[in-house]
Amino acid sequence: MRVASLVLAVGLTPLFVQQVPAQEIRLPASLDRLSQKAEESVDITLDGPLLKMAGRFLSDKDQDEAKVKKLVAKLDGIYVRCYQFAEDGAYDRSDVESVRSQLQAPAWGRVVGVKSQRDGENVDVYLKVPSSNELGGLVIIVAGPRELAFINIVGTIQPEDVVDLSGHFNIPGMRASSSDQWREER
Repeated sequence: MRVASLVLAVGLTPLFVQQVPAQEIRLPASLDRLSQKAEESVDITLDGPLLKMAGRFLSDKDQDEAKVKKLVAKLDGIYVRCYQFAEDGAYDRSDVESVRSQLQAPAWGRVVGVKSQRDGENVDVYLKVPSSNELGGLVIIVAGPRELAFINIVGTIQPEDVVDLSGHFNIPGMRASSSDQWREER
């Protein structure tokens, strides 16, 4: 996945995410059938008290986990759906478009769009911008020939803090390199 390059662009956005009450993005019911077709699937829904409870499992002694724990305390929800398929074209593009269609202006703006002709992978990052000009949500969509992923983070978080969440809750692992560019960990 090319999520790492997108996190750099989001990290450069100097806005702040405000709290919103719940996940406002509706994932199509058709995604449930994809887990049956997929070689691997991940379905994570952490909101409200369940998210706070998950944060308690993170250590205060480990510096990285302590950062994530502090971040999770500010969030209202983490929603992740990831699917890996054995062959190309195993999912319907309309599934992706039904989510993208919800991420329209003026409430949402696409800040990053990466389309790879070489490997057919598309990655989009959307930010929710309410009238107060503060970010109200973050959605990342990764759509490749054999993979599909939706990541929705709801709550108080600065975009550059997404790297601290990486590697947890099935959010792809990323790190900052010495040249201040985000790199995806393989």
